[in-house]
Amino acid sequence: MKKVSVVILNWNGEEMLRKYLPSVCRYSKLEQGDVEICVADNGSTDTSLALLDEEFPSVRQIRFEENHGFADGYNKALQLINAEYVVLLNNDVEVTENWLEIMVNYMDSHPNVAACQPKILSYKAKDEGKKVFEYAGASGGYIDKYGYPFCRGRIFGTVEEDDGQYDTDAMVFWATGASLLIRLEDYQAAGGLDGRFFAHMEEIDLCWRLRSRGKGIVCLPKSKVYHIGAASLKKENPQKTYLNFRNNLLMLYKNLPQPELKRIMRYRFLFDYLAALVFFLKGHRDNASAVLRARKDYRKMRYSFASERSRNIITSNDEDIPERVPYSIIFAYYLKGKKRFSQLKYNS
Repeated sequence: MKKVSVVILNWNGEEMLRKYLPSVCRYSKLEQGDVEICVADNGSTDTSLALLDEEFPSVRQIRFEENHGFADGYNKALQLINAEYVVLLNNDVEVTENWLEIMVNYMDSHPNVAACQPKILSYKAKDEGKKVFEYAGASGGYIDKYGYPFCRGRIFGTVEEDDGQYDTDAMVFWATGASLLIRLEDYQAAGGLDGRFFAHMEEIDLCWRLRSRGKGIVCLPKSKVYHIGAASLKKENPQKTYLNFRNNLLMLYKNLPQPELKRIMRYRFLFDYLAALVFFLKGHRDNASAVLRARKDYRKMRYSFASERSRNIITSNDEDIPERVPYSIIFAYYLKGKKRFSQLKYNS
């Protein structure tokens, strides 16, 4: 058994692999235990596989004939992995020295922590000589009472510069799938990523299941990586809007305790239609339509998740999760002007 398997899911990412895989090969070292670097290819039609054959012969390849999406791509790949820890790593991430060792050492000494992430910084900002958090994960993720995710270093569209303000290790609600180290045993016990999500929100759903079972999720900012971000779908892409809204609703249905579900969904009905209206008024009609389509498909799909919901409720330890904050991030951000995580009353 390997100590760690770093698994990069790839689809038509030859350019990304050429640019970022060398750092993974160079810096994924441990003093004790073997590290395997693996590329799981999701049916690429570009020259990704030829590149791996020619320039990265030591990297293990797992080849799929079709694109299974982020969630099922990893589920299928991890069935073929034999390691204590796995790292889910995007193909557009540049890692830094000791990034892996810091996380593994922490996990070895904290057996009740299921997963962790490094600090995620923007590769684009780095190219411009700046230190800015990256949208997808920043310095650890949280979720508000209505299901909206945010991070230390990023709330909605406001991304902070990194001046060390969030450099403390912290228990978080979710860790980003862009660079997620997780115990393979815990991943499998929680059911892995939900393949029906295809992409977006699937790592938050997984982390929610882990936290509900009393497992810890941690951000370790001494470990640092750079993420280019939006390599698959651009931020404003209507398909990304659709997946984010639909999957967020499905995640709430799967994981909310019964007393909260109807009440929270009434608020989400209002908030989602307000979001669609804002998109429409800004001239983003495709995104407005994507929100409406997401709600329609959520209503069609939700009862197919009933068995998972029952299982999650039964296996939950019924304790409050502190990182699921008891206030609305929408009100804090838009009405109170709290644009930075440090301005929030995290435990209030």
